[in-house]
Amino acid sequence: MPFPESRPRRMRRTEALRDLVRETSLSPADFIWPLFVEPGKGVRREISSMPGQFRLSADEAAKEAKRAYELGVPAVILFGIPERKDAIASSAMDPKGPVAQAIRAIRTAAPDMLVITDVCLCEYTDHGHCGVVEKGEILNDESLDLLAAEALVHVKAGAGMVAPSDMMDGRVGYIRATLDEEGYDHIPIMAYSAKYASAYYGPFREAAESAPAFGDRRSYQMDPANALEALREVMLDEDEGADIVMVKPAGPYLDVIHMVRELTDLPLAAYQVSGEFAMIEAAAERGWIDRERVMMESLLSIKRAGADMILTYFAPEAAGLLAPEAGGLLVSG
Repeated sequence: MPFPESRPRRMRRTEALRDLVRETSLSPADFIWPLFVEPGKGVRREISSMPGQFRLSADEAAKEAKRAYELGVPAVILFGIPERKDAIASSAMDPKGPVAQAIRAIRTAAPDMLVITDVCLCEYTDHGHCGVVEKGEILNDESLDLLAAEALVHVKAGAGMVAPSDMMDGRVGYIRATLDEEGYDHIPIMAYSAKYASAYYGPFREAAESAPAFGDRRSYQMDPANALEALREVMLDEDEGADIVMVKPAGPYLDVIHMVRELTDLPLAAYQVSGEFAMIEAAAERGWIDRERVMMESLLSIKRAGADMILTYFAPEAAGLLAPEAGGLLVSG
């Protein structure tokens, strides 16, 4: 018998063979594009640590959302930056705030696009924490009313899904009960179930002006050392009525994504966060990596780990590369 007996390279020899046996593929329908919205009109402020990403007024956000939808991206998720911040995040409940305005504008520009909203308090508080603060402590139960009120404002403005990201215990069930009582039992919840206290969020905090004024978020976001705890968080959110669960960040936590995929039948989202995006952009700018291939490989790895959908700042560009006229680019050798 000639050596070797097994020749796996046979199925890698041509593009047609590689396509035939490819186990994981990407589609524009896998992507959710995060957008930062702020008050005003005609506003496009580039975020210095996130090249090509902008803080947008509602009218500009609508233009960008329509462009992404035409490329095949089915959903955006909105993060609001208000004019005024205070200790109880009162701007988060403003029915005329930037998120509510952007929801309406996007629904007009791209009626079939799914508009998801991030539900959290950190962008709206003057202390930058995701809950009510008293004597230096982030209070859990006292924060739930505010989070539910914020979610309700978004839904009344036309949001098709809400995504609580605060990591307060019980917030999924509290928001679910509030929406149901108000007649919005048809609105799904995408829970940031396993959200880690990660150092990869730095560029986002610049974009959203949401860095904590004191301390950090380790008392409510997860310890990066823990994986089994993520499974418990996912199970709790599923029991409370989450329709989608999420792992955040994505790339550094592929093992957690895989573990969650094995645990639950719920749709699984993963967030390729600002630091992941910025690292790829910075390395590419210096000529150290092939930007397009690394971008697509990073997204493919998240999908391969088990994510059904990926929140990524690369969404429109990646969707464009996956379009048939672009050759349906994937990762190849």
